[in-house]
Amino acid sequence: MTKMLLLALGLTFAGTAAHAQAAKPAKAAVKAAGPQVEFMEVKYDFGTIKQGDIVDHVFKFKNVGTQPLVISNIGVSCGCTTPSWTKEPVQPGKTGTISAKFNSAGKMGMQTKVLTIDSNSAGGSTTVSLVGEVKEAATASK
Repeated sequence: MTKMLLLALGLTFAGTAAHAQAAKPAKAAVKAAGPQVEFMEVKYDFGTIKQGDIVDHVFKFKNVGTQPLVISNIGVSCGCTTPSWTKEPVQPGKTGTISAKFNSAGKMGMQTKVLTIDSNSAGGSTTVSLVGEVKEAATASK
């Protein structure tokens, strides 16, 4: 008799638990409303260069949002770095580029050049950077 009662209670609880789990809806992945920028890389290491060399690197990004992405401005941490970028709106699912040109004239040692990207992305400003070391250029012998 006790075994039958325990079995009945066990089945009741098991049925209730199964019903409660089935009633919960599955969570679906939701895309961010509005434009959303996603960079393929946020830091480029140019290694070691000689003073006076110019580094030119292209950062690629994708609009993973639901509306067109517009980059309004790119600020730089130093006048030695010049940005250029995709000016037209980047449609959802499409890609764009930011070119960063670093002139190492007058620079020595470890360098980190930061570009601050202002856009209409949900996150607001985003940063990418160029890093590396500048060594003294070899001087000509007399």
